[in-house]
Amino acid sequence: MSIYKIGKKIQPITAVMLMSALFFFGKTVLYAQTHVSVPVDHAVYYLLEQAEARGLCSPLPAVKPYTRGKILETINEILDAEPKRFGSLTDGEREILENACDEFNRGAAGFDPKKGMYRFDTTGKKSVRFSGDMGITLESLNSAAMYTEQDESYMGTDTWGTFFVRGDVGEQFSFDMDFSAGMMKAHRAKLGEYNTYASELESDGESINRQVTTYGQPLAFFPYTYQKNWDGFMFNLGSIDAGNMKGWPDSISIAARMTAEMSGSVFGDMLLIRFGRIRREWGAMTPGSSLVLNSAARPFVGIEADFNPVPWFAFSSVTGVLEFDNLNGISDPAMTFQNAYSLQQIEINYKNYFHIDFGSAAIWAKRFELGYIFPLLDNFFYQNYIGNFDNMAIHLNLKGQYPGLGKLWFSIFLDEVEMSSMTSIFELDRHMFAYQAGLQGIIPFLPFTSLTLSYTKIEPYNYTHTRKFLPWYSSEEPMETAYVNSGACLGYYLPPNSDELKVRFDIHPLSKTASHLQYQLIRHGADYGPHQVDGSSLVSELDPDGRSEKASLRKDFLNDGAYQWMHIIKVGAAHTFKNLPLTIFGEAGVVYSYFTDISEEEYSKYDRPIPDGQPSRPTATGEYLNFTAFILTLGFKIFK
Repeated sequence: MSIYKIGKKIQPITAVMLMSALFFFGKTVLYAQTHVSVPVDHAVYYLLEQAEARGLCSPLPAVKPYTRGKILETINEILDAEPKRFGSLTDGEREILENACDEFNRGAAGFDPKKGMYRFDTTGKKSVRFSGDMGITLESLNSAAMYTEQDESYMGTDTWGTFFVRGDVGEQFSFDMDFSAGMMKAHRAKLGEYNTYASELESDGESINRQVTTYGQPLAFFPYTYQKNWDGFMFNLGSIDAGNMKGWPDSISIAARMTAEMSGSVFGDMLLIRFGRIRREWGAMTPGSSLVLNSAARPFVGIEADFNPVPWFAFSSVTGVLEFDNLNGISDPAMTFQNAYSLQQIEINYKNYFHIDFGSAAIWAKRFELGYIFPLLDNFFYQNYIGNFDNMAIHLNLKGQYPGLGKLWFSIFLDEVEMSSMTSIFELDRHMFAYQAGLQGIIPFLPFTSLTLSYTKIEPYNYTHTRKFLPWYSSEEPMETAYVNSGACLGYYLPPNSDELKVRFDIHPLSKTASHLQYQLIRHGADYGPHQVDGSSLVSELDPDGRSEKASLRKDFLNDGAYQWMHIIKVGAAHTFKNLPLTIFGEAGVVYSYFTDISEEEYSKYDRPIPDGQPSRPTATGEYLNFTAFILTLGFKIFK
């Protein structure tokens, strides 16, 4: 049995109804502001988080991105806040926030060479104000790595030029369109093959074991940091034609991407409605930490509504259409991946001392399913009305903090559990979940400085789902409903059967400079080679039969196969020049990786004989190699 969530789906009639609400009820907005979102990886979110932890602003929503207007409103609240114990702003911090205000404030009409944009502001039909800007940005991330044991070096790049148009129509409606062209290279090694099912699976015609190719992390970048930023396909330089569409930039390649949104606020700014293709992060207790919808997830087209009538309560819902991974072509993978996604979340705050949010998510095959579209009907219950075909999950986040000192939090994501065997939750593969515990201390007398410690555990098979034949599709192969979008996890950035210990120190030593020092210990079950661990990949499929009885469907983290250990230490900084439209950033550090393994006799307890006709266990490929890598990344951004 699965567990899940609710939202609403993109259907033309739904979109029309929601967008119409912006115009019929929009006149209740209290003042003019732009409702265009601020990207979830923007540095301003860290500043707001620190101010909230110090009690300088009202509790912040756990649904991102925020609008530009919301961020301006919050910064002004922080600047106007009364001095508090350990929490009042220093002159340097005030300057940092004022610089952020300057970035998001609406400027005068005309050309602004420092921001690379042209602003317009006019009065349209029926005296409706029409304002906005258009401009360009250029951002480049370049990285190099030296692997000492192998005596090899690798170079990588991710460079994008963007043209954007965004603006406001009247006081309640905003729009944004970004089109980018980019050049990238992120070579990765082929490691071996992986069995998607545990080896003792008995084929029933639907549950069929497959072997898929496993690739390592991009070699030129720090592990689990490189994000897929292109849309659809790419072309290797030198051959730009339909026959040369590629799914990954192992060599220098070019690609395009596009994001867009329409959004507006109604009922006196209590309800935000957004329709667009953007990146999102929900339920993150610190930026980038979400287990349910992480900022590292790929963007998708969705309609969302955020209802925040009072500071202590909020309700949010989003439904969208997910995108398939085209590593194996632009057509065939889409035949078995036709998914929509719904997510809803309720938030409750007690001043700045306590926060709780909870909700549910659903990955469901695209169809006109009103129950998933309707935001007030919970998906977990709705699946019981229509049949067990979809992938459900629920999540919970708890946070307590003392303003000015720090905060503690605990997060859990439940993909699938069996109530009758909860006493074996850490022993049976059928219990698929992730959890995170963390604490953050505010360091006083230093500008926006904090020390964060967190531990995250992703259990085997979490975020995966067994493929099924669905009554809405006549495909010759079963349909996929794993918790992924465009080949990347919607939740945490680590794969299943992993854990992570992270320690991070952040400081803003100058008004336009931010820096950090970070250590990570990441451990992950091998998803290739002779002692691969089942449930360690997003393509893993849990045997639907005998989940509590089969010995091969029991887990023992670090002791049921080969495991990779990675120690990652890095230091980084970003600086924006005062009189130039230029930001430079970079990181330098070291990665030490090695494997632990068990004997063949011990491994046989978890790896049963493979039935006739099923792919055999890989033995010839997939060496477990140790390495030490020294990595340097340097980047720049022109305009904002």
